[in-house]
Amino acid sequence: MKKVRVGIIGAGRIGKIHADNLLRMAEAEVVAISDLFAGDELQAWAGERGIGLVTTDSSELIRHPDIDAVFICSSTDTHVPLIVQAAEAGKHVFCEKPVSMDADRTREALQAVRKAGVKLQIGFNRRFDHNFKRLRELVAQGRIGEPHIVKITSRDPNPPSPEYVKVSGGIFMDMAIHDFDMARYVTGSEVESVFAQGAVLVDPAIAELGDLDTAITTLTFASGALAVIDNSRRAAYGYDQRVEVFGSKGAVSADNDYPNTVVVSDEDGVGRDKPLHFFLERYNEAYVEETKMFIDSVLHDRPLPVEGFDGLQAELIALAAKQSVKLGKPVKLSELA
Repeated sequence: MKKVRVGIIGAGRIGKIHADNLLRMAEAEVVAISDLFAGDELQAWAGERGIGLVTTDSSELIRHPDIDAVFICSSTDTHVPLIVQAAEAGKHVFCEKPVSMDADRTREALQAVRKAGVKLQIGFNRRFDHNFKRLRELVAQGRIGEPHIVKITSRDPNPPSPEYVKVSGGIFMDMAIHDFDMARYVTGSEVESVFAQGAVLVDPAIAELGDLDTAITTLTFASGALAVIDNSRRAAYGYDQRVEVFGSKGAVSADNDYPNTVVVSDEDGVGRDKPLHFFLERYNEAYVEETKMFIDSVLHDRPLPVEGFDGLQAELIALAAKQSVKLGKPVKLSELA
């Protein structure tokens, strides 16, 4: 069987997750991994997995003649130049979100991909979650008629460190961008305008860095449908990930995932365990599935499930949300074009 030979740029947590998922696939082979701080620890980690090349030079990996596709898992500021380099080298690309924090830079990357005729998949892993996939299928089948209202809740169990916030791009670009993509995904409609409000209610250090930790965003779609997204950097009860779509013929909703389905009922009340702790636990299967779909698309030249255009649209919504908070009024995506 022909395999897709992969190089991974960035050996942090997400890069290693992708590597381990790829290594379990018969259709994929991890040829190399690069990281600016590659040392003995990474050499040992790669050696245990049979990854032959470990380098600090991403260009060496991209130029490698035995590599068909590149996974970009490095810091956001490196994404565009790496996508351009990979495209020019004829490599297919999987890139973690966001492509960049500047729409013009993202368009530059997309143009390079189109010119080279290679594939670019963006890491919106939540599309591959079993709950949200089923919800999308039901909406697409017309089970609830025309979507009218979308409600998305996305709350983290704990706020990120100030060091992370400094480089994250802010709550809309870092956190809510997944929800902006989810809104487009479940409705099948494009967003026309964005109105966002935010506050700092969790960690004063976040305010000192010019960011928010609590936000409500309202989206207006081209179809006329509306979406309300609520985000918080801290939910005392754990990772909260829920979606509901209400339509002309009914509604469909996806609840949190739990470690088990046990519900305890006694004289003190009715309760269950908290939701799965955080994104690695909650979306473990989704990470596997998105990787499988990318490899399948490259191997059999099939359409990608989520492309560069989807990344650009989510970024534009995030930029509009940030601008809306600043201006105190709705912002049309067309104003950012």
